[in-house]
Amino acid sequence: MKSFAITDVGKRRELNEDYIYTSEKMIGNLSNLFIVADGMGGHNAGDYASKHTVEKVVETVEELKNEWDIEEIIQEAIYRANAYIYEKSREDMSLRGMGTTLVVAAIKNQEVTVANIGDSRMYVVNRDITQITKDHSLVEEMVTMGGLDKEAARNHPDKNIITRAIGVKEFVLADFFEVKLEKEDKILLCTDGLTNMLKDDEIHHIIQSNEDVEAAARALIAAANENGGRDNIAVVLIEPFGGLE
Repeated sequence: MKSFAITDVGKRRELNEDYIYTSEKMIGNLSNLFIVADGMGGHNAGDYASKHTVEKVVETVEELKNEWDIEEIIQEAIYRANAYIYEKSREDMSLRGMGTTLVVAAIKNQEVTVANIGDSRMYVVNRDITQITKDHSLVEEMVTMGGLDKEAARNHPDKNIITRAIGVKEFVLADFFEVKLEKEDKILLCTDGLTNMLKDDEIHHIIQSNEDVEAAARALIAAANENGGRDNIAVVLIEPFGGLE
């Protein structure tokens, strides 16, 4: 396995509210763990939400020694993280209204299990690029109902309104997906600071044009900034079978 993770403040923001975590090695009963979060809230509340959500997820995964089901582990970790952020937002007025998106992925036996909340995404990249997660956003709901096409959705004024986030309500439900992986597949986890700046085919071209995951991830950040860099950018790029003959 090979992976590389990078986050960048972008060209317009002063504070980076994106937060990432990666472990190619065993953590708790998971063989590996990859996380991307995009915080929201006034002042430093978004930064607090993303960082502490990821830390709480990792802490929970390490604690669940008697659970072996990947989905159950991730679900419990998300439940505890949401409860923690929700309570902190109620205790501290300066953190009121904070929340964060979340994408959590773990790979085992040539299969990736991913959970998402919000509009941060996971893609599988090979000959094509396939978005696995589904955005929890107002615009995505409009697309699903047939009132908006994908191209119009990219530039819709309500694009940043998300309908589900960690810490906003007492309980939150994550969507789970499982994908069988092929030898040449790469996995991309990212925030909307990337996908709002680059179309899927541009992301695909950059990843396929760089054999090394680090070079590809850095090129994605650079391209997003060249296109305006209107938000923080987070990229986690994984080659599940990297280094294997």
